[in-house]
Amino acid sequence: MESPLPRTILVTGGNRGIGLEACRQLSRQGHRILLTARDLPGGEAAAAALADEGLDVRFHPLDVTSEASITDLQQFVEKDLGRLDVLVNNAGIFLHAEDKGITTLKLETVRATLETNTLAPLRLCQAFLPLMRKQKYGRIVNVSSGMGQIARLREISSAYRLSKTALNAVTIMLAAAVREPDILINACHPGWVRTGMGGDSAPRSVNEGADTIVWLATLPAGGPHGGFFEDRQQIAW
Repeated sequence: MESPLPRTILVTGGNRGIGLEACRQLSRQGHRILLTARDLPGGEAAAAALADEGLDVRFHPLDVTSEASITDLQQFVEKDLGRLDVLVNNAGIFLHAEDKGITTLKLETVRATLETNTLAPLRLCQAFLPLMRKQKYGRIVNVSSGMGQIARLREISSAYRLSKTALNAVTIMLAAAVREPDILINACHPGWVRTGMGGDSAPRSVNEGADTIVWLATLPAGGPHGGFFEDRQQIAW
């Protein structure tokens, strides 16, 4: 059953950067956005700024590393919104200063990175897939990175690379497990984008970085499932 418009879309890490731009672009298409972030003042301010643009955006706090916070969000969605059509797992961390190379990498850095970049998206998928299955419609977008591609693995930035390679594996396995015809699960590489994480020297704008996320979030029935995409083109894992 095709989801009614406007669709209800949840974006993690939506208070800045690519997540904020994805919220803006999706809302401009007429969808209802639930912007989530761990930073309460930042999330409220971001949602208010988009609302001032006339967009249908509301904020809910979410610490993706907290089971209690995810459960609270799940209950809010089920009771107050009644459905969730799209989940965009965008929240992520890159601990630059602590991630100089695999030979000196501390396991605490790996654990912290995996908690946010890999385990949190998995837990959120587990939380909201039952609702998508009940309504027979869903789109899940896992925001990954080309740094997690097997052929591009290097010894530097190793915790981040490991977390994104693992997120790609999560995407593949979820797609294999979910075979309902109108629930589509994919990952994307937004590119090197000018954000707080990417830095000012990155070649891509947030508008360019968000484009494939928005495309995957709004795929029509029969769209790709279980793929990895950059600039709307499938790339190797």
